[in-house]
Amino acid sequence: MSSPSLQGNPASSPQSIPVGDILRSLCLERVADGARVPLGLGEDSPGITSYLVLVWPQLGDFDSLEYGGWIQRHGSDLADRGIALRAVGLGDRRSGLRFCEYTGFPSDRLWVDPQAETHRQLGLYQGLQWPWPGLKPGQRAWMNLLLMCAGVGSPGTLGEVWRGYRGDRQAPQLLRDDEVIHAPPLPPLRGSQFRLAGGAGFQRPLELATLRLRNMGEVLSHWGTYVPNGAYLTQRGGTFWLDPQGKVLYEYRDRGLLGFSATMARPLSFLEITGLETV
Repeated sequence: MSSPSLQGNPASSPQSIPVGDILRSLCLERVADGARVPLGLGEDSPGITSYLVLVWPQLGDFDSLEYGGWIQRHGSDLADRGIALRAVGLGDRRSGLRFCEYTGFPSDRLWVDPQAETHRQLGLYQGLQWPWPGLKPGQRAWMNLLLMCAGVGSPGTLGEVWRGYRGDRQAPQLLRDDEVIHAPPLPPLRGSQFRLAGGAGFQRPLELATLRLRNMGEVLSHWGTYVPNGAYLTQRGGTFWLDPQGKVLYEYRDRGLLGFSATMARPLSFLEITGLETV
């Protein structure tokens, strides 16, 4: 068996990829109405100062659901500061509708790409690509995904899993005291119960792990909807922040599972230079 590939597109380097041009030229299915339309970058809309474009893995991926949760918490902050939101998720319209229903992400800001063409054009990391002779593409992807869960070809994954259990005093509190979380097989838990694990005002032990367990339950309960094509299970995503002319102000390319930001404790901290102190 040959060595695994750790590059999204070995023929291209990020410096040679015209990110702005690619994103502005996309024409994909919009989840809200099923129309095949551009992302609307650079449109003449008053008050828009920049565009935050999130290119997600499978919409049933831990990273997509967790990132969607962060956007839901801070979406109004982005809008107040003129940052227009766009997202492209790997999946079809059914998976997009379910994703929006679960996370609260606006369906008119989500486009879907069923075959990861956007990801390939942008040179995003395809994930571990061991060939596994004799297996079908979906089966190979499963095997590679399991290895990535163990940290193979997925730097930082195990540390991030552990952070979800041990807590993080550099990260914000994730659950309100009056919030009730349903994460079977655990009984319903109130946010106030996590005070017993360490206090308040920061990410408490087990708090993030419980949210991830809830996300896992949601995906497994609707697997066929969230993952219409299992061949792309290992595909990773990226974050791109553009000015109205399409110039890249910031970009981050995921390197592994649970690695959708350079600062996972506060995934939107790169926007603080615009005054987004709340993210």
